Amino acid sequence: MSADALKLEAEEPGKLSLLGLPVERLVEVFESLDEKPYRARQLMRWMYGQGVVDFAAMTDLSAGLRKQLASVSTLELPRVLKCEHSADGTRKWLLDMNAGQAVETVYIPEPSRGTLCISSQAGCALDCAFCATGHQGFNRNLSAAEIIGQVVLATRELGDDGKITNVVFMGMGEPLANFRNVLPVVKLLVDELAYGLSRRRVTISTSGIVPQIERLAAECNVALAVSLHAPTDDLRDKLVPINRVHPIAELLDACWKYAEGQASRQITFEYVLLDRVNDSVAQARELVKLLRNRPAKVNLIPFNAFPESDFRCSTPEAIEAFWRTLRDAGIVATIRRPRGDDIAAACGQLAGRVRDRQRVRLGDKQIGAGSP
Repeated sequence: MSADALKLEAEEPGKLSLLGLPVERLVEVFESLDEKPYRARQLMRWMYGQGVVDFAAMTDLSAGLRKQLASVSTLELPRVLKCEHSADGTRKWLLDMNAGQAVETVYIPEPSRGTLCISSQAGCALDCAFCATGHQGFNRNLSAAEIIGQVVLATRELGDDGKITNVVFMGMGEPLANFRNVLPVVKLLVDELAYGLSRRRVTISTSGIVPQIERLAAECNVALAVSLHAPTDDLRDKLVPINRVHPIAELLDACWKYAEGQASRQITFEYVLLDRVNDSVAQARELVKLLRNRPAKVNLIPFNAFPESDFRCSTPEAIEAFWRTLRDAGIVATIRRPRGDDIAAACGQLAGRVRDRQRVRLGDKQIGAGSP
């Protein structure tokens, strides 16, 4: 790419964002400016290693280069509209994504780790029955810059108060429906030049877009969490509509193949417990039949209420009985302790702000096959 081409790309529709670009693409940017390839590594250390997004502060770059970068490119982060702190230490940021769109990013501190939950879309088209994001509708995919920008921003906001050791794509949106922009971010998270996280510490959660699970396995095999939520197709069709396109048997087959190439060799299945909907002992036994003697663990999630929801959380007794049924059958299962529910930051509560909603039919190319 020539310098003129870079300028043209930067001018329309605006300056070129360097956040989220793969290292080889950054090398092209510097080569177009007649700079050595190693400048890309220097820039990545500033952006991701130190969270510096001001070219002027990058002191190992020449003054001329810093000025040139500022004229044709940007490292702009999402603007914080609101920051909330939970009594349990959880933090939630509402981030402006322009044109009336806003997404939420959540940091969950624990004694041995700090988990950042990031969003991949403004809204979500999969419309799972128990999820606040789905009720908001769908507007658009986030760019790679907007996704990795959440990590950079959280790192800067936390400072010495917290360290990000794990990143989970469990915020707003279906990550695998935005594969084109999620994949470069995942690669940066595990790249030693950027964040250098273990593949087991980066988790993509999906409602079950099977072709993209297979593609992810081939291109960047990180930890996978599957939103299952029901042991039968009849019930899952109602709770997770993508099941009408990729039913349980097809989904599980893709999961077991994915596990074959995964370092941890284990798939996490998320299961939100809904009172008198999917929480009976009989349903737990059905789940055992699906997962017994497979590389699976189950994350049981007490339902977190949100406005306009018709569901209620299962009783403590039902949750205990469901968990015990799985455990007694040899299934590894945990009950997730709600975090940040007092600021609507718990699982299923993220809503953000979505304008100009689009209803994308399940099975459309955008959902069934993902972005090219």
